[in-house]
Amino acid sequence: MLSQVLSGTVIGIEAFLVFVEVDISSGLPAFSTVGLPEVAVRESKDRVKASIRNAGYSFPSDRITVNLAPADVKKMGTGFDLPIALGILAASGLIPAASLAEHMILGELSLDGSIRPAHGVLSLAAAARKAGLRGMFVPAANAVEAAVVDGIAVYPVESIPSIVEILAGKAQPIPVQAPGEDFSNKRTYAEDFRDVRGQENAKRALEVAAAGGHNILMVGPPGSGKTMLARRLPGILPELCFDEALETSMVYSVCGLLPEGEGLVTARPFRAPHHTVSDAGLVGGGQNPRPGEVSLAHNGVLFLDEMPEFRRNVLEVLRQPIESGRVTISRVNSSVVFPADFMLVGAMNPCPCGYLGDRKRSCTCTPEQVNRYRARISGPLLDRVDLHVEVPRVSYRDMRANDEGRGSTEIFERVRSAREIQAERFNKAPIQTNAAMGARLLRRYVSLNLDGEALLERAVERFGLSARAHARILKIARTIADLEASPDVLADHVAEAVQYRSMDRDPFI
Repeated sequence: MLSQVLSGTVIGIEAFLVFVEVDISSGLPAFSTVGLPEVAVRESKDRVKASIRNAGYSFPSDRITVNLAPADVKKMGTGFDLPIALGILAASGLIPAASLAEHMILGELSLDGSIRPAHGVLSLAAAARKAGLRGMFVPAANAVEAAVVDGIAVYPVESIPSIVEILAGKAQPIPVQAPGEDFSNKRTYAEDFRDVRGQENAKRALEVAAAGGHNILMVGPPGSGKTMLARRLPGILPELCFDEALETSMVYSVCGLLPEGEGLVTARPFRAPHHTVSDAGLVGGGQNPRPGEVSLAHNGVLFLDEMPEFRRNVLEVLRQPIESGRVTISRVNSSVVFPADFMLVGAMNPCPCGYLGDRKRSCTCTPEQVNRYRARISGPLLDRVDLHVEVPRVSYRDMRANDEGRGSTEIFERVRSAREIQAERFNKAPIQTNAAMGARLLRRYVSLNLDGEALLERAVERFGLSARAHARILKIARTIADLEASPDVLADHVAEAVQYRSMDRDPFI
């Protein structure tokens, strides 16, 4: 007999419908799977056989052929276990074939017949709704995740017997209520800028970076608080809107990293990969392309501590995602696109020993060693980082001071006001922040008076700034003006923006 079950596969973060066709014919016992299955899919036959028997059903001792259509699309993941098992039971006459129509089914099987969670369920739910299906049966652990997609009924199942009873009409499925418009952002950030003593200039720079969506590099001696400052940046960024949370959650769903019991990532991501990460681990890739750290940081923060310690080829692959906000991984037969719109935050020492310019400890490095160390970050990549900020040693008086300074809540309100100004400014443009302005928008929204022009000209000539660095200064100045709710970019705004390009200056001057 022949049966057909609807399922799906995920390529990148995009999901596609897959028809699981099962044929049971007379002949010597055999179990073959065709249709470009990867290793995990080919291995499903052993899990399916054991789970069907341990769930209390008999496994056919005939020839079983499973076809995954369309045959020219590679099938990945363990979510095909359950549809293959149900296809076998339907072809054996235990499940009415009509009950399998218009429903997507997916899930990994345990050997005892229970159903384990699968990856990429959020993307699959979106594909099921787009295809006009009535509903989908998913592992109970993935039900909340799938229910995020409104307009499709989600039925959680925990074992083969439970879904067989539903499909055979012996039990009624209980759909999970979709959150839909009930989405509410959860600002659950434990770290607060109030905990940071001193470093007011660095706090201000991070406020500017958050307000305009700018990349930032912090340079300072060991123990000056660079990591502490970076970890508090997500707490002053605007809340995720539903569309941002959905897109970020799709990436986490594909990687199996969604928080247990939650269907959405509701807080801005913060990713801090170690400097030994490979280029594929950072931007994504592999034989079956998977998202990298830049995609896991989508709509959030990517923090690279000890940035010069990263391999040169790893850092260089960041240049394209920083500019385009996405990663394109090309293979012979296809290409995969992952979203990667993140804020880059880097931290480094000023020199190999870490104490160049320090007030308390003298530097032991030669100028050649310092230049070689800083050259590990290429000029083209450094040009793409808007703010370069010096983070000096914290004095004893600041460390012991009772004055807590500005907290994250106060800074967040200022950042949100600046972002609202930008949202109104760019309401008809395909961008949201000043950092994303192109040359045309830059000329339109950033005009300088005579004092501002003279100041910027002196800075460009003195430091030998590139055209890209010149554009970065204008964007930063526009953001500083937005923080002050100023419609015009004044000379003071330009002066502060120039101050945030410390890596363009000779460290020995």
